[in-house]
Order: sequence, then C-alpha cells, then structure tokens
Amino acid sequence: MSRIALVDDDRNILTSVAMTLEAEGFEVETYNDGQAALEAFEKKLPDMAVLDIKMPRMDGMDLLQRLRKKTTMPVIFLTSKDDEIDEVLGLRMGADDYVKKPFSQRLLVERIRALLRRQEALNGDSEGEVEDSKVLARGQLSMDPLRHAVTWKGQDVSLTVTEFLLLQALAQRPGFVKSRDQLMDVAYDDQVYVDDRTIDSHIKRLRKKMRMVDSEFSAIETLYGVGYRYNEE
Repeated sequence: MSRIALVDDDRNILTSVAMTLEAEGFEVETYNDGQAALEAFEKKLPDMAVLDIKMPRMDGMDLLQRLRKKTTMPVIFLTSKDDEIDEVLGLRMGADDYVKKPFSQRLLVERIRALLRRQEALNGDSEGEVEDSKVLARGQLSMDPLRHAVTWKGQDVSLTVTEFLLLQALAQRPGFVKSRDQLMDVAYDDQVYVDDRTIDSHIKRLRKKMRMVDSEFSAIETLYGVGYRYNEE
C-alpha cells in the first residue's frame, strides 16, 4: 500500500482528497502546513507528496526545495487556476507534475497512479528485472535504472523520476531527435495530459543539475520547433 502525503491549508481539500485516495487503496497522511509536513518527513518519508503552493509557516516551494536536497520521491504540486508562474517555477525546482485548482479528484488519482507506476518501473521488481534495466553508458554518462543512479564523469547526479526517464529516453539513441510528444509518452501515462511547457521545464531543470557537476555540460541539444537530442561525446 503506497503512502501519500497531502499538504494543504484547506481542510476541505484535505478531507475530501484523503477520503478519495483511501477509497482507492492508498494510505494517506495529511498536513495543513509545510513545516508540519517537513518535521514528519524527517522521521519517515512517504512514497509521494501532493503539495499546495501557498500555505502558512512554510509554503510548498520552500518545502520542495528542502525535500530535493535529500530525496527524489515523486511530488505533485497543486497550483492556483491562473498562476502559470507557479507551475513553471515548481517544475524547474523539481516537482514531477502539477494539477490546477479547482481539480477533478479522478484526475489527481490518475496523476498519482501514473507517477507511482513510473517510480516502480525504475526501482524494478523483486521477482524480476524490468525492461531497459541494464546500465546505460553513453560517453561520460552512466545510468542504472534498478538503482535509480546517474553519474556524469564519475560524479553522482540526483534526478527525479521524470528527469531520469527523460534523460534515459534521449541517451538511448544519441544523435536522434526526440519530439516533445515522444518525450511526453515516455515520461507520462498516455491518459495524462501535459503541455509542452512541462517538458521544457523538466529539461531545463535536468540541464541545470548536470551543469552543477560539469559547468560545460552540453550533451542535451535543443532543436527549436522540433525537440531535443542527446549528443554523445
């Protein structure tokens, strides 16, 4: 049973979403501010967190920033209906996905299930290895799906589930272009709609992380109007 943490200062949302998720078979923990959630996470991390952005004591952005220093667990942001800045900023800070308020609880459940499936696929199965589980080596890059481990020039790089899947998709075929639609199919469930901005934000975050270990990293090339390409050195 997967443990989902809901963090939102709206008690109506906490109550209704928790009831829906529990009916779907999830174990749910609720928190009404980021500070309370952080204190609980320091003792034991959930399998996934769903965070509101605007909260008292500690908002969702601050909580995500602290979480990304020590974990790559999947995170979904709940954003205001018209606040695109929050969506883009959240993705660039390391969120895996976002859902706009007011939202369909069925949509949120689908997003949660999709992220958990991707996480489980990367972690492997105790009864057997998943497809594409072999270590991928491309020049200075090494990716181990079963350990969710990435190194560049021998240095560890901590990636979220989404970032790992995007880099893996690009690196599997160096020199070949992947369109945004193709990358969406890799990183997201077919029934989950995302837009181009989401993929672009994840790629920017991925490049930033790679450049933290190598300031001259340039293996991911943007082909404007076409997509992205991994160039093997």
